Amino acid sequence: MPPSADSKLPLNKLNLKTSNRNTNVVTIDVGGQLFQTTKQTLDLAGPKSLFSRILDFSDQTSNTNPHVPFIDRDPELFSILLSLLRTGHLPSKSKAFDFDDLISESQFYGIEALLLNSHSNPSQFEAFNLEKSLLLPLSGRDSPSAISTTPFGSVHVAHGSKITSFDWSLHRKSTILTQFTAVDSLLALSPTIAAAGATDFSGLQVIDFEKGFVRETLNWENVTRSSSTVQAIGCSPEYLFTSFESGRRNSNSIMVYDLQSGFRPVTEIGHYEIFGANLDSAIPATKLSWVSSKNLLMAAGSHSGPSGVQGNIKFWDIRSGNVVWEIKEKVDCFADVTVSDNLSAIYKVGVNSGEVFFVDLRNIGTENSWVCLGDNRKVINGKKEGVGSRIESRGNQIFCSKGGDLELWSEVLIDSLRKGEHGLEDRVFRKNSVGRAKDMGGSRITCLGFGGNKMFVTRKDQQFVEVWQSSVRGF
Repeated sequence: MPPSADSKLPLNKLNLKTSNRNTNVVTIDVGGQLFQTTKQTLDLAGPKSLFSRILDFSDQTSNTNPHVPFIDRDPELFSILLSLLRTGHLPSKSKAFDFDDLISESQFYGIEALLLNSHSNPSQFEAFNLEKSLLLPLSGRDSPSAISTTPFGSVHVAHGSKITSFDWSLHRKSTILTQFTAVDSLLALSPTIAAAGATDFSGLQVIDFEKGFVRETLNWENVTRSSSTVQAIGCSPEYLFTSFESGRRNSNSIMVYDLQSGFRPVTEIGHYEIFGANLDSAIPATKLSWVSSKNLLMAAGSHSGPSGVQGNIKFWDIRSGNVVWEIKEKVDCFADVTVSDNLSAIYKVGVNSGEVFFVDLRNIGTENSWVCLGDNRKVINGKKEGVGSRIESRGNQIFCSKGGDLELWSEVLIDSLRKGEHGLEDRVFRKNSVGRAKDMGGSRITCLGFGGNKMFVTRKDQQFVEVWQSSVRGF
């Protein structure tokens, strides 16, 4: 959440006029225009807002000497924010105002959090109603290599050696130059802080965008004492996870850091030293995802060799340091993989077939086989139709890129008593296209991200970020 402005207004900025106040109605004079509302409405602004100060002063004023507080601000902008307090939504007439002006006024009154909640609330995300609404330009000639979002819609974008950060309104941005030649992994820890790493530069850096400096540099001490490059980053509410590989590429590991105590190292899991031709140990994790419902860390990695693409997906219990479930990928290995807590399943897009598959997490620990949601005959065609595809989960939907297009997979709720082989009901998924016809196609999609009520898309050889948004009231 963006920080709210300090809204405590000195009493010398309040011009008090005589008024009759014997009811629950509060009168406020803003720029010479009188507004009336209730104490309950003003209470919704919160204890740190200017309205809380006005209420406190109003309660201290005796009925024999009532006063009307005067605020020397724009009354038209105030009327928009008062409507926001009353309904929780921006009124339609707010479209006539510059959004930066509304942000500035909300900060003055101490209710920016309410404006954020109205404008970029995750509950307003509608997967079936997304359309391309905005382009966020990036400086320089480099295309985005990684993006990361926060729950209320701020987004960090890595392009070349730079990282550009957009706030929740997408109207304010800042760009910093990093030590990396190119940033390969990026994870937002807050609207102003992110962890970044590269496959050709040693160490994970925790960067403060607001102050413009590196807060921490985290390294993995490997046996050969060579550099430690970053292959993937993930996090849970408590921990930061980083997949490291030694500079000599003969060992790899996943380090766990405490987010609550200055990135203190907690434990090390999945430490592998490579011996001979053991490909399994040679594969570092290139995607890390926390599965909160299972309290497990999913670590996935793949390797292209003479016999094709092979990989593994492991679920780690970080408390014991043990693997509780592993899927070895030899036939139609994943081009990308994601896990959905809401749908309790793992999803992949096959590197050969380009089709979407899933495994039910409710069968965790059993010998599971992938269920193909598309054309299963493509699995053995060897055409590499899924190379470069991306797959991500958001709520109850799965988004999968195919070239320049996006597929949306959703589970169909059916009343069926038919059971699968493990005693669970069969699951049915259906595919839809994302966006309007004019939004389809274009260069290959390279990154997908979700924050607030928006989806963020980057494409090959393009120096901007596409913003896809659901239709909401206001802006």
